[in-house]
Amino acid sequence: MSGLHWLLIAMAVPFAALLLVSVRAAFTYARVATLLAVSTVMLMPFAWLVCSAFKDKNVLMRYTFLPPPHSWRTETTERDGKLVRLSDLSKSERDAIPPDAIQARTINAGNFRELFASKQSVQGPVNFWRYIGNSMFLAGAGTMLSLTFSSMGGYALAKYRFRGRGPILTFMLASFTIPGLLLLAPNFEVIWRLGWMDTYLALLVPGCVSVFGIFLYRQAILGVPDDLIEAGRVDGCGEFRIYLQLIMPLVRPMTGAFCLITFLGAWNSFLGPNIFLQSQTKLPLPVVLNQYIGEYAQQYGVFLAGTLLAIIPPAVLFLALQREFIAGLTSGAVKQ
Repeated sequence: MSGLHWLLIAMAVPFAALLLVSVRAAFTYARVATLLAVSTVMLMPFAWLVCSAFKDKNVLMRYTFLPPPHSWRTETTERDGKLVRLSDLSKSERDAIPPDAIQARTINAGNFRELFASKQSVQGPVNFWRYIGNSMFLAGAGTMLSLTFSSMGGYALAKYRFRGRGPILTFMLASFTIPGLLLLAPNFEVIWRLGWMDTYLALLVPGCVSVFGIFLYRQAILGVPDDLIEAGRVDGCGEFRIYLQLIMPLVRPMTGAFCLITFLGAWNSFLGPNIFLQSQTKLPLPVVLNQYIGEYAQQYGVFLAGTLLAIIPPAVLFLALQREFIAGLTSGAVKQ
């Protein structure tokens, strides 16, 4: 039997024992064991990523997770298909080993050292920190612009009555059926004629207004009582002050969810930066990481190390906004 069979048997034996004592305790154990098993399976890819980022390139594909512990901190060589520490060999045996057969420590930071080493480009040497800064700027600026214009548009469509409001909403909903790739060629033509090629304007300006964001905010602001807005106007508040100090605090959960979704989309954006940006110094992380794996380079260890660093900012943002994100997803689920 395989290891999976033995694991299932080991989990079933306590369940059977508890079932004889208490049915409730047995099903509680089954629920907890199932959740732990599912969590372990879900976390296995992340564990594999962390292990691969710190493994030496010579043993990257040899072991699924980690190599034997005895090879983590010592130089090794391969004998009969097994790793042997050089310290376990005699001096004559060590002298007889060719230099190219000696392997470095299997667990090291070599992938990160190579990742942060300066690379030469047409614009001069570029450090990996530059790419991180580019992604942070594009994701942060894109999120703030989209948040501002989408919330303003959603507020106008939710609380103002003007001519053409119905056709605008119909056009917005119809635009959801158009794939983004279909508009790539006309967008490229417009950006080229405006002279925005190889600039961040080509990425920030087209994405500063999100139809999805406008519709999302419209649905959220519809739940704000009109009497509250009228009370603000009676007290002398201007329209912008009503929007900023009355409306936005009430739709904070939706703001958290929208910020997280927009930031993740901008952070993981690959097609737009790959088409509109040509200078190496302006590229974001997804485009740069893709360059480590190609026809002439297969630096998988460096690629995985960069991927591990690239998931940290979205993870931190999600932990900071998780309450607002969950509340935003469930807002409107129960009709008042």
